[in-house]
Amino acid sequence: MGSDRRARNWGLSIVAGGVAAIVALAAWQPWRTTPRVEAATSVGAVAEVEPLSIPADADVLVFGDSWTYGSAATLPTEGYAYRLGWLSGWNVTVDGVRGSGYMRPGYDGPDFRRRAEALDPAADYDLIIIQGSINDRLQGERGYREAVDATWDTFERLYPRAQIVIFGPTPHEFPVDEGTARIDADLEAAADARHWWYVSPLQEQWLTPANYLEMIDTGAGRKHPSDRGHEYLAEKLFAALTERSATTDAGATRDDAPEPVGP
Repeated sequence: MGSDRRARNWGLSIVAGGVAAIVALAAWQPWRTTPRVEAATSVGAVAEVEPLSIPADADVLVFGDSWTYGSAATLPTEGYAYRLGWLSGWNVTVDGVRGSGYMRPGYDGPDFRRRAEALDPAADYDLIIIQGSINDRLQGERGYREAVDATWDTFERLYPRAQIVIFGPTPHEFPVDEGTARIDADLEAAADARHWWYVSPLQEQWLTPANYLEMIDTGAGRKHPSDRGHEYLAEKLFAALTERSATTDAGATRDDAPEPVGP
C-alpha cells in the first residue's frame, strides 16, 4: 500500500507541475513579439509627436530638390510645392535645387546643409517641410545620418519656433531602388528620434505601378512628376499635413478643399 500511495503522489506531482508549467508558458507567451511603437508615419501613432498647429495664414518653407523646384511641370511655378500654397492658402516659400541632397550638391546650388546655412535668419516660418532626396541614393550609407543631423540642426538653430515635417523620397521608378528604400528608412528613424512627423510617399504607396505613367513623366521629364503628378503630390501632401494636425485652421474643412485622393 505504501508503495502504491507513493506512486500516486508522484504521479499527481508530475501532473501538477505540468499544469503549472503550461500556465506559466501561457502567461509568458514567448511566441508573441514585443509590441513595437509605430513610426511617426502613422497618424497619431507616436504619442511624443505633437499634432501640427498650422494657422490659416501660415508662413511655410518647402525645401528640397528638383521635385520641389518643379521639374517637368509645364512651368516650374506649377510644381507641387507651389500648388500646396494654392490648396492651403498658406504663404509658401519654395526653395528647390535640382540634383541636390543631404550629401550631394545640386546643379544650381550646394548640398542641403550648406543651402540651409544660407537661408534668411530673419524669416519666421510656422512650418518647414524638408523634402527628399533620392539624389543621395548612390552616395552610400556612410556619413548619411551625420549629414542629415547637421542639416536639421541648422534648421532648428535658425528657426526654433517652426514646426518641421520631413517629407521622404518619392519613388521615381519601379521596382523601387534599394538606395531609395534605405534613405526612406534612415530619414524615418532620424525624424522619430527628434519626435518630428515623417511623411513617407513610399510606405503610403502614393505612387504605384498602376498610376506611375500618369504621375511621372518618363520622357523629356526624366522621371519627374508630370503636371498631373505635381497636382497629385500637392493634394496628397496637404491631406497628410491635415491628418497630422490638431483641430485648428489647418484641420478645418475649407469650401475649396480638395476631395480625398486615391493612390
